[in-house]
Amino acid sequence: MMYLPFISAFASFFFVLVFTPWFLRYMKTLGLVVKDMNKKDTPLIPLSGGIIVLAGVIVGVFIFIFFKIFFFKARFGLFLDYKNMSLLLASLISLFILTFIGFLDDIVILGKKETSSGLNQWQKPILTLFAAVPLMAVSTGTTLDIPFLGIVDFGLIYPLFFIPFGVVGASNMVNLFAGFNGLEAGMGVIYLGMLGLYAYFHNSYVAALIALVTLFSLFAFLYYNSYPAKLFPGDSLTYLLGGVLAVIALVGHMEKVTMIASFPFFIEFFLKLRRKFNAKSYGYYFKGKVKSHYDKIYSLPHFFTRSGKFTEKQVVFFCLLISLFFSSLIWFV
Repeated sequence: MMYLPFISAFASFFFVLVFTPWFLRYMKTLGLVVKDMNKKDTPLIPLSGGIIVLAGVIVGVFIFIFFKIFFFKARFGLFLDYKNMSLLLASLISLFILTFIGFLDDIVILGKKETSSGLNQWQKPILTLFAAVPLMAVSTGTTLDIPFLGIVDFGLIYPLFFIPFGVVGASNMVNLFAGFNGLEAGMGVIYLGMLGLYAYFHNSYVAALIALVTLFSLFAFLYYNSYPAKLFPGDSLTYLLGGVLAVIALVGHMEKVTMIASFPFFIEFFLKLRRKFNAKSYGYYFKGKVKSHYDKIYSLPHFFTRSGKFTEKQVVFFCLLISLFFSSLIWFV
């Protein structure tokens, strides 16, 4: 049944859309709220939307597995043999671990509810290393597609080094890019949409399925996260999205194109490095616009917020265009 992946994706969409209001009330009850610093009155917004997005992803994948095993066993599209089932379940376990680590960072609200930080900078890469273990265990491959060099076989070095490096690097880099309504999820829609299509046309069906259900979960999440946001993604979502990027790259053998689509995060990494990762991407409300806290540029949004001439929606739009540009390049390599 060719429509089964889309049925699963729509199940993810409706799950997130229907259960997010309950999740919002629950987060408010727990007191997991932070200020929206880009707004004039800095309203308190519930945090950690990655939890509900992950739930949507799990629902979509499990529905696909259920119908594929018991009703549609034909050998077209994604055939769930032992290898593909192992890749799917290992990917879900890795995404669950990463989302949980992000949630641990979300649950400690600092100061006057301006931000959250339950983990130290050195703890994050160490903890995210555990999320690589399921993917290492199922042996996603031994070859790496390197720009200008082509496909190189690294043998055991690939699962023992490149897989943990990819998971830790992707999850922590995506976590650097946040702070505006709809930014993280909006960028996720763009690069996951592009990478999912690329995976499908190159017969990487496990990667395509994970990209698809995550994409539709993000569509529903954006209903609550777009300006003005009713729910913030938190580190739980940024770690989840970084994990999805790693899964697509490793399971789909799409390392090169995933790196190209992720280029805005590489830029963000080096910009944040200039201030030893001690710079805020978001700004503050200034005459109806958003103005940066800094005179220099330590984040991609600072290119637009430093002057204080653009609204939050405009800043997000410009960042989405940057993401669209690099994500589109994967079709030309």
